[in-house]
Amino acid sequence: MNRDLNFTRREVFSALTFGTTSALLSSDSAAQTKAKDQSQLVARDSEKPLTCGLLLFPNMTALDLVAPQLVMSKLPNTVVHLIAESQGPVMSDSDLAIVPTMTFEQCPDELDVFFVPGGPKGTLTALQNDRLLDFVSHRGSRARYITSVCTGSVLLGAAGLLKGYKAASYWGTLDMLPVFGATPVSDRVVKDRNRITGGGITAGLDFGLELAAELRGEQRARLQQLIMEYDPRPPFDSGSLNTASAETVAHARGLLGPSLLAIRAEAERAARRRG
Repeated sequence: MNRDLNFTRREVFSALTFGTTSALLSSDSAAQTKAKDQSQLVARDSEKPLTCGLLLFPNMTALDLVAPQLVMSKLPNTVVHLIAESQGPVMSDSDLAIVPTMTFEQCPDELDVFFVPGGPKGTLTALQNDRLLDFVSHRGSRARYITSVCTGSVLLGAAGLLKGYKAASYWGTLDMLPVFGATPVSDRVVKDRNRITGGGITAGLDFGLELAAELRGEQRARLQQLIMEYDPRPPFDSGSLNTASAETVAHARGLLGPSLLAIRAEAERAARRRG
């Protein structure tokens, strides 16, 4: 009996010792992982400064621009320029005026990120503006990353920057991308080499976080997401063609139909005009 008791005590002692050692090792491993993540975060933040150029044009959709701008502006060692044809405030399609920080002529030739927002009314007019499309083509072709949200990808296409690339767009203009030699993909964010494009309007936050991860690492992007408390729980399951009811889709197509037809016609004219 004593022998059995001693054996039991040895087993208990061994188990406790193993458990304590394992806990210490686990704690040490977790600490090492945390330290590694933090060191990587610091390392990515200390990289060379980044320069981002965000295009402004009349009647763009403000949220297309503001959501990505928020994320980019919070990245360490990053300068964000808001670029327009002239110095005056640019009115969005929701009557929100946005003040540019520089004109086309003042914009640096070399940018780390070149970004184009969208908006039905603004895109329609921008497709007729060869000066704007020439600027998009010139700065975009020299940028490290060529990016857009919503119908901004239509403008990238018209500027000759999406031929042979996969890209996202607003659901109503996604099927226009082949006009410019691009392959449409119905995702919130599409990355194809150095082209990063986002879907419609609210996809700007998803796009911004994907871009942040690309530029400064996933840990920085995760930190940004928490700080912004980006944890979407929409009140209705009606945010895409796949989830909205047939009645809602029909209503939306009826409201947007004339604008989408006008954009398609202008996109086709721009493709012919610009080769």
